[in-house]
Amino acid sequence: MPLDSSDVVLPRPGAKTSPSSPPISGPTEASFTSTFGTLLPPAKYVSTSNGKAAYYEFLPSVPGNNSSAPDRVLFIHGVQTPALGMFPLARALKESFPNAHFVLIDLWGHGLSDTPVMPHDASLFHQLLDSVLDHLEWPSAHLVGFSFGGSLTAGYTASRSSRVSSFTLVAPAGLIRSANFTEEERKHLRIDCDDETAARKWVLEFLEGGELMVPSDWQERVRNGEVVAEAVREWQMREHPGHVASVVAVVRDASVMDNDAEFARAVGTGIPSLVVLGGLDDLCTEEQLNDLGFTNVAVVPDVGHGVVRDRAREVADYIGKVWRQL
Repeated sequence: MPLDSSDVVLPRPGAKTSPSSPPISGPTEASFTSTFGTLLPPAKYVSTSNGKAAYYEFLPSVPGNNSSAPDRVLFIHGVQTPALGMFPLARALKESFPNAHFVLIDLWGHGLSDTPVMPHDASLFHQLLDSVLDHLEWPSAHLVGFSFGGSLTAGYTASRSSRVSSFTLVAPAGLIRSANFTEEERKHLRIDCDDETAARKWVLEFLEGGELMVPSDWQERVRNGEVVAEAVREWQMREHPGHVASVVAVVRDASVMDNDAEFARAVGTGIPSLVVLGGLDDLCTEEQLNDLGFTNVAVVPDVGHGVVRDRAREVADYIGKVWRQL
């Protein structure tokens, strides 16, 4: 009998976990590509002590020709939408930097990657990034993180600066103020939360801004080569038995909120950085970032949190300008 994803609750930080708990396996690649096509290259996998994670490589057009920056780039997606969600930006950048080696990763609980049955704090994902870089034999890389991936990128840069050549945060999460939530909402975030069903419902509605609505024309748009994020999210909720539990755990425990100190530490490393925001996005502001020490902040007008896909060309232009100056 298949695992019911609504029954899965992952351990919270500090909880005792059983070392014998196997990870929850991700879906098959065939089930994903039969629905969303083959925009990404064939999946490859890195095996870790926490589970198996999928990644996707866009190789240099001229192997070994890395004379112009950047040479190695790792794209880190946000919560809910997996590596495929970063494809429009990666494609736009690849047009300008054909000799760069790009890798997109499915984070734990997303896409084809497993869900470890363990606390989903930021360190779990930092270890995954370590494993990917080690597996690729990359001593360092240029990081591009979107939303939750932006918060991860900031934390990774702060703690492992030697592995980061430059970092770009696109519409980063991490600076949300938990204090701005109501007391009732904060109950869902607490370690001693006693109503996991209510917590799951609140997290999913918080992320979507309400109920998930998949566009009726999504299949036609996919056939035309578009990434329809809502359809991908719905597919994961249905086909990946560990996905919803990972999403809930990330929002609660993986530095999606109140991560200001790590952002300040990251920019304090002096590593070249860029932040790109959507002008209509309320996840964080240019002023917040300036206060933390970020001086290179670009704002794309008339677009919200979906800036990474909706205005991929403009985001890529900002990133390319920084990369050419390295």
